[in-house]
Amino acid sequence: MEANNYSRNFTVNLSAAEIMQKISNVPGWWGVSFTGSASNKDDNFVIEMGGDSFFNCTVSELVPAKKIAWLVADCNMPWYKDKKEWAGTKMVFDLDEHDGSTHVMFTHEGLTPDSECYVDCEPGWTHWIQTSLVSYLTTGNGVFRKSTK
Repeated sequence: MEANNYSRNFTVNLSAAEIMQKISNVPGWWGVSFTGSASNKDDNFVIEMGGDSFFNCTVSELVPAKKIAWLVADCNMPWYKDKKEWAGTKMVFDLDEHDGSTHVMFTHEGLTPDSECYVDCEPGWTHWIQTSLVSYLTTGNGVFRKSTK
């Protein structure tokens, strides 16, 4: 894993098992059109973000209460010159539970500052991970509208 891959982390007062279950409910915190399943190793799912955009993913790694990783097998990001830029990248959630709290480290392996989409994806992921996912984990509701700073 390269040091310049996009990553964010947070800690919440939930068990790692609860967090893994909630992460797998992708529409609950990402607010996207979702088909398939993200609960078990080798599950396949498709995320659609409108128009002909999509991300076709596979749960490539799953260690209960420790780690879940999604491999982007194929994608179409029509708003970029490199429409397949996320293909082959991996979204990884590492969990570390201690004394009733769990530290979550999210890394998008392959999303680096030299990526074409980084200028948009970096603030997007920051919203979806540190705002929407944290809200979903702690209140049951994701935050689907980005707030402006």
